[in-house]
Amino acid sequence: MKNKFFNNYSLINVYKDKSHSSDLVTQMLYGEKFKVIKKYGKWLKIKLYQDNYKGYIVKKKFLSKFNYDYKVSSLKANIYSTPSYKNIIKEKLPFSARITFFEKKESFIRFDKKKWIQKSDIIRNEHKIKNIFSKIKMFEKTKYLWGGKSYKGIDCSALIQLFYNFNKIYFPRDSFDQHKFIKKKIKISNIKKNDLLFWKGHVAIALSKKNLIHAYGPKKKVVIMNINKTLKIIKKTSNLNLISIKRFNYEN
Repeated sequence: MKNKFFNNYSLINVYKDKSHSSDLVTQMLYGEKFKVIKKYGKWLKIKLYQDNYKGYIVKKKFLSKFNYDYKVSSLKANIYSTPSYKNIIKEKLPFSARITFFEKKESFIRFDKKKWIQKSDIIRNEHKIKNIFSKIKMFEKTKYLWGGKSYKGIDCSALIQLFYNFNKIYFPRDSFDQHKFIKKKIKISNIKKNDLLFWKGHVAIALSKKNLIHAYGPKKKVVIMNINKTLKIIKKTSNLNLISIKRFNYEN
């Protein structure tokens, strides 16, 4: 029995239990590989290959073979039923989704049966960005969603993980595991761009010595804030102190 599949839908919700009313634990983007652990009627218990995350999804017709050539580099990419700007459809592909190249017509690439995407929205899967978080500001004002990891809604740890995954670097899904995964600690006086700030159950990323960006539940969206002010606000509203600042040497 085949139990390894690839998601060929724009975005799939992964739940804590076999119910739509259960907690959303994460989401699966187009092109993600997963393993079916067990079947429960219309539900499947799965494990994602990207980060070993487990959860339940609704059973659909997924692909057993998939070779991706490109990845979506924009926040959200329009999909067209034909290689024409007139034939846009409601569905969109999220940032970091992986797609297969089938054919090219002018400025469009077909990645699925009767589904086309603009070439300007994608780059080669092998392409790596030296400044890994250079495009993170495109998520500013995106709705906060526990378990979310796309333009439709995102949580704090997914915002970080997405950009490592985009650069083909393994990084855990949850902030607790992310904190354990990175070993190098940094003093706040030495903080610099791309350092990660951790609180209990929360993570943010430094944009500079003064500012950070995070998917912040109380603000219900992704926001850019002053670092010192953020420390005071989180302490005042949640009674949480900063646990540590860490620097991930992902270039090695």
